[in-house]
Amino acid sequence: MIASVGTMRNTLRDIEEDPDLGIIMADGTRLSVRMWRPKDALDDPVPVILEHLPYRKRDGTCARDALTHPYFAARGYACLRVDMRGNGDSHGLMEDEYTQQELDDAVAVIAWAAAQPWCNGNVGMMGISWGGFNGLQVAAMAPEALKAVITLCSTVDRFADDIHYKGGCLLNENLGWGATMWSYSSRAPDPALRADWREMWMQRLENEPFLPATWLRHQTRDSYWQHGSVCEDFNAIKAKVLAVGGWGDAYKNTVAHVVENIPGSKGIIGPWVHKYPHFAVPEPRIGFLQEALRWWDTWLRGEDAGVGSDPDMRTYLMEGVRPSTWYEERSGRWLADPASHTQTFFLGETGLSDTQGAVETTIRSPQDTGKDAGEYCAIWLGPELPGDQRHDDANSACFDTSPLASDLNIIKAPRVRLNIAVDTPRAQIAVRLNHVHPDGASTRITYGVLNLAEHLGGTCTPHQREAVMLDLDHVAYTVPAGHRLRVAISTSYWPLVWPSPSPTTATLFGGSVSVQHTDSTDGWTFAAPDTAPPWQTEELRPEHHTRRQETDMVTGITSLIIEDDFGKVRDSDHGLISGSVARERWEIHPDEPLSARGSCHWSDELERDGIALRTETHCAMHSDATHFYLTARLEAYENGTLVYERDVEDTIARDHV
Repeated sequence: MIASVGTMRNTLRDIEEDPDLGIIMADGTRLSVRMWRPKDALDDPVPVILEHLPYRKRDGTCARDALTHPYFAARGYACLRVDMRGNGDSHGLMEDEYTQQELDDAVAVIAWAAAQPWCNGNVGMMGISWGGFNGLQVAAMAPEALKAVITLCSTVDRFADDIHYKGGCLLNENLGWGATMWSYSSRAPDPALRADWREMWMQRLENEPFLPATWLRHQTRDSYWQHGSVCEDFNAIKAKVLAVGGWGDAYKNTVAHVVENIPGSKGIIGPWVHKYPHFAVPEPRIGFLQEALRWWDTWLRGEDAGVGSDPDMRTYLMEGVRPSTWYEERSGRWLADPASHTQTFFLGETGLSDTQGAVETTIRSPQDTGKDAGEYCAIWLGPELPGDQRHDDANSACFDTSPLASDLNIIKAPRVRLNIAVDTPRAQIAVRLNHVHPDGASTRITYGVLNLAEHLGGTCTPHQREAVMLDLDHVAYTVPAGHRLRVAISTSYWPLVWPSPSPTTATLFGGSVSVQHTDSTDGWTFAAPDTAPPWQTEELRPEHHTRRQETDMVTGITSLIIEDDFGKVRDSDHGLISGSVARERWEIHPDEPLSARGSCHWSDELERDGIALRTETHCAMHSDATHFYLTARLEAYENGTLVYERDVEDTIARDHV
């Protein structure tokens, strides 16, 4: 068993904080920055760590910022937590995600920071999700001072491996996360920081883009998605990249893609959902800040922190467990650069076996197949993980192995090949790799979805056999001896993906799944988590999350209802009160794909010094065979009075979807 090694500082430096440092862009726009740095940085200049986000440093990311940035500052770094233009306390307007303006602003901040007398000229970027994305995107622009990046829960491919079009299928997260940004970016600045806060707010409200409509206008991999997809040219990235991910997250493929394609990069992937691993769940957590410090010390200070001898990939192999929509902990073990071997199982009349056999079976899944898929991106710490798959398996074509003679330690991305014909011009398939327990319980190991029309160049020729291949998401999972491995294939996967226009019957003529498995015993040990002190707040309303399914016994409509109350708190330092509630509803009739409906509603509160601000944001989507129909509404209230309202309606043609 090998452990991380590196520099550890016995003496911590006193730090100072500026909650609203202004950096002026070339067009005069002021970006608001929260900065932590050593008090003696002018005498002993330090590297800079930049995090560039739309998620509001004053009330949005405070909990994770408090644990993280002061930790680095006390150990000799200046940390800049920047509100992107048009968000939080920064001026300007935001037009979209990952625009060239956003990236240019980050490059300008890097140049500004590197030129400061308290900086040693070296800058790193770190971020999770949006900040992980733009860290890689800015690195592809190769600003001179940017020497290293730590990217967490991010993607290298904005089209096929983000919230929009997984496998070419339209993800419902396209509307769901668009609703989140409709809410986040319409919120006001903190009135205590901006004398012109009301003017800024009104300007934001008037210009706030409804991003689901923007994204839905690009249903194929066009130049819109190529922009910001660093997989288009990995060679453009010169900075040293540490990629981190979690098996419970949506972005589990990126770590391997980075390590395989960017020289000098390293990867860590654990059992976590969409969170930083020093406070993530499911446990075990790791000393992520210590690992990050080793990365920064090496590439921003030029010290030997031992990262060169680290394995390229440190992978958490999860033990096979019973299905659950939530886990506090996942048992397993860390592996260091595990070697793997390929085993191929063939789909046949008797199930999955190592010999190729004949099979011909039809699949016509009810439209609500997928109701136990869980969230596309588990993030809010509610019951968001995949549940027992038996209901979805019953509506799918399933192929099982015999009970395994020994443990099967699956790692990397299983590859599925199918010979298949469909009876409609547009069709989709979902393929799950499941762990079947002796009593029949079914745990989803990993999955993939594929838009057959997009995959085949725009349309399916009805009843024509096609050979298709798809890679399932990366995973590391042990199926115990005596249990079974299952491949389950369906023609729908609601509410994860939007359905094809008409019910599809697929005929399967055979196929295979190839899995990488390991017998590696080379382990790894991380330090226990260490953090700065947590954010201090007064709780005014507790956090609460619910997720329930309903069936209307009259209409037959099945619904998934999600309610995430993030609570309401007062910041103990500066007194700002903030609170949010998010609601989603996804409904469909099992026999009719055109009955699909999605709707979202966010309520956000901001209060201080006799000022009470609230936004109510709504959006919804449905479709017919040829078009998508979107509506959205934005309302803003000041001290209970409606001060702004706007409605959006849009109709967008379906293109291959």
